[in-house]
Amino acid sequence: MESLSYYEILEVTQTADKTTIKKAYREMAKKYHPDKNAGDADAEHKFKLCNEAYQCLSDDKQRSIYDRYGKEGLQGRGSSRSSGGFDDLGSMFEEMFSGFGGSSRGRSRQNPADMEKYSLDMNVNMQISFHEAVFGCEKEIEFSYKNSCTDCKGTGAKDGKLSTCQQCKGQGQVYMKQGFMTFSQTCPVCSGVGSSASEACGSCRGAGYKEVKEKVTIKVPAGIDSDNRLRVSGKGNIGKRGTRGDLYVTFTVKADKHFIRNGNDIYIEIPVFFTQAVAGESFKIPSLTGELDLKLDIGTKDKQHFTFRGEGVADVHGHGKGDLIAQVNLTYPKKLSDKQRTLLKELQDSFGIEESKPHEGILDSAIDKMKSWFK
Repeated sequence: MESLSYYEILEVTQTADKTTIKKAYREMAKKYHPDKNAGDADAEHKFKLCNEAYQCLSDDKQRSIYDRYGKEGLQGRGSSRSSGGFDDLGSMFEEMFSGFGGSSRGRSRQNPADMEKYSLDMNVNMQISFHEAVFGCEKEIEFSYKNSCTDCKGTGAKDGKLSTCQQCKGQGQVYMKQGFMTFSQTCPVCSGVGSSASEACGSCRGAGYKEVKEKVTIKVPAGIDSDNRLRVSGKGNIGKRGTRGDLYVTFTVKADKHFIRNGNDIYIEIPVFFTQAVAGESFKIPSLTGELDLKLDIGTKDKQHFTFRGEGVADVHGHGKGDLIAQVNLTYPKKLSDKQRTLLKELQDSFGIEESKPHEGILDSAIDKMKSWFK
């Protein structure tokens, strides 16, 4: 479960709104709550992961940072995801009122030399086929990650020497007055670091890192879907102190020619000639694992659904399988020969007037009523 993103832990999409996220969290928390799973260490661990995921995704600021930079981007930004409670509220109020002279606890700033110039977590996109997504597979990824420049110690400055930013005087913040109120914002020159390079590092040209190519083989689980993310531990960017982040793979699944996927359910459109529907014939249809027997009802209607339980996609979280739904699309002849017209007429007459011409009684009464309006 740790290899999944926060969205996948709560089993929601990346575009889910707060209400959906809250509902999903409540269901997951209820499922894995320690009171209902006494002595189950795995359930307790999953409960903690659900809390961690919800605390991040329920906060707009943390969610925005997470979407852009992953878990690594949340470190050192006033976030205490695993603990929750009043410490987070204290940090929030401290950030809100920092422009009014600071908080009572003061604001400790990180040493510029220790601050990373980029997120250690990184993301790559991967497109896979419908078959690979449904049944799982192994894929090789070739990607480039950032490795901190050793010559400048990741600062981007020659010999690692930084000078105080002249715009903010090393504070990392600039202040603006509007009437009797004072507001602060991140220094646009040094991006809040408080220092800048007097001379750019010649080895990395001031970037603070070098890009390195790497290949890694990942195991894609069965049931993966578009927008799902898979975490590859320890394959992200490398920071100044040698710490390496994680690589996140975001999937896009190609559409299939015959099957249409909706969550874990699979739809397939079955063209049926009108005489087959009338007679309620039986025939075989394709499924994900072979063939299935479809028995039509006598007088099957156009767009009618026939459901095969458990014949869909395996849930990526291990919660069973979806269904296969066969949708009947009736087809009719585009032209008729004289013989075919005669045969159809004979067939229609064989059902009798009441059954073969149900419209006559209704239409006749409607016409008589209409005529009475003009008398």
